[in-house]
Amino acid sequence: MSDQHNLVLLTFPDAAGWPAAFAEAQHLPGLRMAAALERDGDGVLEVKDTFTRGAGVATVGSGLLGGLVGLLGGPVGVLLGFAAGAALGNAAEEHSATEAGAALIVLSPRVPDGGALVALEVREASPGPADELAAEHGATVERVDEHAFTEQVRAAERKAEEQREAEQKAGEA
Repeated sequence: MSDQHNLVLLTFPDAAGWPAAFAEAQHLPGLRMAAALERDGDGVLEVKDTFTRGAGVATVGSGLLGGLVGLLGGPVGVLLGFAAGAALGNAAEEHSATEAGAALIVLSPRVPDGGALVALEVREASPGPADELAAEHGATVERVDEHAFTEQVRAAERKAEEQREAEQKAGEA
C-alpha cells in the first residue's frame, strides 16, 4: 500500500479515554498534526490539546536564512534580516494554524455529548498503527481522505463568507 494522506478520527464515547491515546498518537509514523476535542454533557465543545510536528521550524528557518542574507549589510543587516525572515516564516505558520482551526469547526458536529474526538492528520503507509491505537483505547476509527476533507473545509469557508456578505448587505439596507 502506498502512503495515503488521511485524516484519522478517533471517537471516544467517554471523554476520559482520549488523553492517553492523544499522547501515544504523537509517536505514530507519518503524523503531522493532532487535535483533541471534547464535548461536555451540556454540549459545550472545547479544544483540549493540539500537537504539530515541526512547529516553529518555518519561523526559525526563515529567520536564519534572513540573517545569512543580512550578513551583506553587517551586524545591523543580520538583525534586520533575521527579524524579516522570522516574520515571514511566522506568517506562514499562522496561515496553517488558521486553516487547522477551520478544520476543527467542520469536525465539531462529530464530537459526541460527553465524549471526545482525536483528529490526526497522518500520512499512513498502513492503517495498522492507528487502528491498534484506537482498539487499545476503546475508540472507533474513521478515515477521511485529506483531499476530500480539504474540499469540505473550503466549502464551509465559502458558505461562511457568503453568509457574512449577505448579513453585511442586509445591515446596509
